Amino acid sequence: MIIPKLHYRSTGNSVKEHLENIQKACTAGVELVQLGVAGIKKKQTEAFAKEARTLTAHYQTRLILNGDYKLAREIKADGVHLERTDAPFTTVRNHLYTWQMLGATAYTLEACEVLLKAEVDYIALGTFKAEPNTETPAAILGLDGYTVITEALTTETPILAFGGITISDVKALLETGVSGILAGDELTTDFNQVRTFNQLLNASVTQEQRHTFD
Repeated sequence: MIIPKLHYRSTGNSVKEHLENIQKACTAGVELVQLGVAGIKKKQTEAFAKEARTLTAHYQTRLILNGDYKLAREIKADGVHLERTDAPFTTVRNHLYTWQMLGATAYTLEACEVLLKAEVDYIALGTFKAEPNTETPAAILGLDGYTVITEALTTETPILAFGGITISDVKALLETGVSGILAGDELTTDFNQVRTFNQLLNASVTQEQRHTFD
């Protein structure tokens, strides 16, 4: 399964803002959108997801839902991303279509090992650095943390870094062994950065990463 190297988690204070940002991301060249839920009322989620599916399909951009694996199957999204409090991986995997991807968030080496045993398709590993106005886990990985974890795992499963990442961080992050980037507000503030992010991520791919992605 080919996993894009740049994932955009949509942001916004309303359904309209989320959809506007998703459209901007798609036109800027983002290949995968993770549907954010911040600013969205629970009763709006289903209609929002269906609108996002229609929008991303128009641009041939992949769409991943956050946690709602049943809705992901219903609208035939490209997959689902799980946090620590979501359903068991086996339950989710059995419910999804075989072609839908399953990703998950981890903050420690031990959590990554659990996810690899569950055979997820990719891992979003964080947090790289503290972000303003965002609740940050006690541990900030930094470059050293990513290096230690990726060297210990020695896996071909793509590992995406997240947490306050800027363009100037990309090269050094890739040198730690991560495969790509998951970004939200960093891209929403300026979607013109998408092209540069993609160029850096594609230019710095190692032979091992090419085996995973190509």
